[in-house]
Amino acid sequence: MRIAALVAVLVCAALLGAACGSHGPANRRSAASSGRPTTTTRAFGPRAVRCAPGDVQQVGSRRLAYAGFARHGAVAYRLPGRSVLARFGPTNANGYPSVFGVVGIVVRRDCTPAWYRVELPLKPNGSTGYVRAASLAVARVRTRIEVSVSGRRLTLYRRGKAVLHASVAVGAPATPTPTGSYYVDQRLLPDDPNGPFGPEAIGISAYSNVLTGWTQGGPVAIHGTNEPWSIGENVSNGCIRLPNTILRKVFPLAVAGTPVIISP
Repeated sequence: MRIAALVAVLVCAALLGAACGSHGPANRRSAASSGRPTTTTRAFGPRAVRCAPGDVQQVGSRRLAYAGFARHGAVAYRLPGRSVLARFGPTNANGYPSVFGVVGIVVRRDCTPAWYRVELPLKPNGSTGYVRAASLAVARVRTRIEVSVSGRRLTLYRRGKAVLHASVAVGAPATPTPTGSYYVDQRLLPDDPNGPFGPEAIGISAYSNVLTGWTQGGPVAIHGTNEPWSIGENVSNGCIRLPNTILRKVFPLAVAGTPVIISP
């Protein structure tokens, strides 16, 4: 497989070494490249006529988000050019392209981006940083996922309209699903579509707050299940389980960079 053709994807840590399910490691392969949005140099459209260098402009809405792909790697700073927060290669620890959720732009005098403020797939959950604009290829994302933990409900939006509602299984009381604002950072196809993770899995930039000893810190995902009875229950190690038939509808739309908002 060519790394360049892979779409950013991660399964529940249980799939990688075990965090979200009750099962051991499983083989997996990348999703099709259709899960990666098309990048463009004009992703943000026309900017303001005048800009003050260093101005920070927020981007994104309920209808439109942005994903930034680090084709040659990237360095994330706490502030633009100051205090390195993390370094990322062109691919992550699982061999998939590094992607970030872009939430802001630091502009130059001519209003072009100098830096992007991005969501990072790091602990603590909700981490953000600044990456040089030259390091990222940016794409528009028109999908959004919202999950209600207490309601055990997932809603998929496209262009701001709800297009799918589904019941889900969420974390057990001792291993709760972390709430917050995240994004799809990896996508995966388990080798066994009838296994504990179902036919597909959507990795997000969240980590379990309690399973600190798991592989890679206990990443969280939205995936299928071979235990359909668990849907609607709080039984997982933190991941969000969908019925396999519903997951097959969600997976093609949940491209890398899709915002995932998990509420209590």
